[in-house]
Amino acid sequence: MVTSLDETAAAVVGRDLSIIGLFEHADIVVKSIMIGLLIASIVCWALIFEKMFRMWRLNREVGVLEDAAAAGQLGAGSKGGLVNSVTAAAQTEWNEGARNAPSGEVRDRLEQAMRGAMKRQLKGIEKGLPFLATLGSAAPFIGLFGTVWGIMNSFTAIAQSKDTSLAVVAPGIAEALFATAVGLAAAIPAVIAYNQFTVALGRASDKITPALAVLARSLARRGVDANQL
Repeated sequence: MVTSLDETAAAVVGRDLSIIGLFEHADIVVKSIMIGLLIASIVCWALIFEKMFRMWRLNREVGVLEDAAAAGQLGAGSKGGLVNSVTAAAQTEWNEGARNAPSGEVRDRLEQAMRGAMKRQLKGIEKGLPFLATLGSAAPFIGLFGTVWGIMNSFTAIAQSKDTSLAVVAPGIAEALFATAVGLAAAIPAVIAYNQFTVALGRASDKITPALAVLARSLARRGVDANQL
């Protein structure tokens, strides 16, 4: 019996405690949680890079729109971008009868149409942000569940081996805690990215809204035709 316990302790002490080793020796439930969190983390980083590019393009379009507001005339932006969407919305509203309305009504209709185009553009950029928010709030608890499950298995193994030495207990607990580390690694960038993108979208909206108001007022005052929008 003593020999058996010594062999068990020796096997535990010689266990690989690297990241790969901790994953390989983890329980199937803990492994599943780690894999799920890893996949979620990959999706998270893909969304972060995609949103970074779209925010960069949006900020450039906002600059173009502010210049257009200063000039009192809409121009062309990048294909499918904010400026093109706003221009198309204003042109459509003008062609549908705004040109024959009083100046004040023209301004209101153009501004409403351009704001609608702005909201559609911003909503397109917002896609995926709820996933970041959900991952940021849920990933630590999912990882914690894996930790609790792993520690339960460790205590069961301790009871079966009847050996409470640190050399026997530590590897199992390390494997369990690794699940929490994976959960935090997935949650932290998701939370930071969600907060940053939400604030950036709010600031962009705050810049776009007055620019659209100025544009609508300028276009209504000038009474331009559709080709000049």
